[in-house]
Amino acid sequence: MHTHEIQNQVGDLKDYNLFSTDAALTEGVQREGAGWHACSLASQGAELGSAEVIELAALANRHTPELRTHDRTGHRIDVVDFHPSWHALLELLRRAGLHALPWMQPGDGAHAARAAGYFMHGQIEAGSLCPTTMTFAAIPVLRQEAALFAQLQTRLFAREHDGRDLPMQQKRSILIGMGMTEKQGGSDVRSNASIAMPMDPQAQGRGAPYLLSGHKWFFSAPMCDAHMMLARTENGLSCFFVPRWLPDGARNPILIQRLKDKLGNRSNASSEVEFDEAMGIMVGDEGRGIPTIIEMANHTRLDCVIGSAALMRQALAQAIHHARRRSAFGRHLAEQPLMRNVLADLALESEAATMLMLRLAHAFDAPDDPLQRAWKRIVTPAAKFWVCKRALEFTGECMEVWGGNGYVETGPMARLYREAPVNSIWEGSGNVMCLDVLRAIEREAQGFALLLAQLEQAAANHALLASRVVALKQMLAAPPEQREALARRFAQQLVLALQGMLMLRHAPGASADAFLAARGEAEGGRVYGTLGTASAAAQQGILLRAWPLH
Repeated sequence: MHTHEIQNQVGDLKDYNLFSTDAALTEGVQREGAGWHACSLASQGAELGSAEVIELAALANRHTPELRTHDRTGHRIDVVDFHPSWHALLELLRRAGLHALPWMQPGDGAHAARAAGYFMHGQIEAGSLCPTTMTFAAIPVLRQEAALFAQLQTRLFAREHDGRDLPMQQKRSILIGMGMTEKQGGSDVRSNASIAMPMDPQAQGRGAPYLLSGHKWFFSAPMCDAHMMLARTENGLSCFFVPRWLPDGARNPILIQRLKDKLGNRSNASSEVEFDEAMGIMVGDEGRGIPTIIEMANHTRLDCVIGSAALMRQALAQAIHHARRRSAFGRHLAEQPLMRNVLADLALESEAATMLMLRLAHAFDAPDDPLQRAWKRIVTPAAKFWVCKRALEFTGECMEVWGGNGYVETGPMARLYREAPVNSIWEGSGNVMCLDVLRAIEREAQGFALLLAQLEQAAANHALLASRVVALKQMLAAPPEQREALARRFAQQLVLALQGMLMLRHAPGASADAFLAARGEAEGGRVYGTLGTASAAAQQGILLRAWPLH
């Protein structure tokens, strides 16, 4: 029966290039030294924006992982089954080198090149980034163990995905996961109770095999070929490389208890596990497990920033695409002054997040430079706090642009919204990040002084930025207990100041002025759509820069 004609419904955003349609990204890639990778990024952007890959992402989230603890005859197997779309997505990530690019091709711009590719993939499907991030972060730690890394390097660096559940020696490529938190501690890994006993009392310490007993409450991507884990020896918490299979071909006794029923990130499996004397190789010095994993945490936290910026960019693209085609009250949504203000404000937030994540990635290319080390060590946790927090409100605002159509699972907005909280929680929640910022400032005093000098130079001719720099100094001068209580405020002010500096340097003047004005001390940028000083023409220019007519 024909009851009505379907009108004013917006079609899917598909078959577009995620790289060439993003001015902030393409300009940033050149600026941060990754121009040599632009052609590859353009090819990746076209593939990720295709209808076929977008459908793979939908399938991987619709058909979630399933756990099989035993086979038909009762033997323990601890296997997680994935839809074929999951493996297709991991193949895309692997082929793009996002698991190891800066380690395979070190040099200027390598981390920014990888960040740009990661940023694009995260716009289409976020769950598959989890094992990719963990593999990427584990490599610099594993490289410190020459004998072990020599056995793993070829398979770690391979540009193809091998999803077979086999001993590592029989596979073409491998993935590395992580298992740090336990029931009683969460982010406080110093409370971990899992124990590790040497297999041979005469061979202990770095590179030696141990037997691990205990549990992990969050064990990410349990089908990875090995996991980096913390367990306690007689000399304290130590880091271990724990393979899924033993050298003799038997399964390592890592017992998957259940899969987490998560709000988002549903394509990826997260699990609870127990260890029944599972074999692991000590990585790093005995009793120095936490300093060992800090190197991994720097990289995983950067990926949280990139991933949240990616969700913001995709939500923005979807919102503008919809608003330019959906009509209400006689005009397209994007033509209406208040909606234009909201969209332009969102576009500024997204551009500032993109600039910041690329600048952060660039800092990882020069870890011995005091200023770059300050960006890496101080700004990374601050950015993880602020950008990941902003993604929550940002995706919700973009969902609202779609109205009721955004609230249903058949469209893209609900998944983006459900995906947003995980980066704020994983690898250290907001309070942990902000306190880490204060600790890092004490350790990197020289670098932070250089960072402040950069801000003061940028603020010399801009009163709004200058007032923010003054506020930062005042908070640092507070007594220790008060400074700790102000840690969130300090991290927010630091990131907004750095984003303002980057916008002043690299964005069109009208965009930079509008960003700084809307995020001044009085307004704080807390609600999108408060661009009081930007004209209608300026807002239209911001939108055209953010999303060309498509």
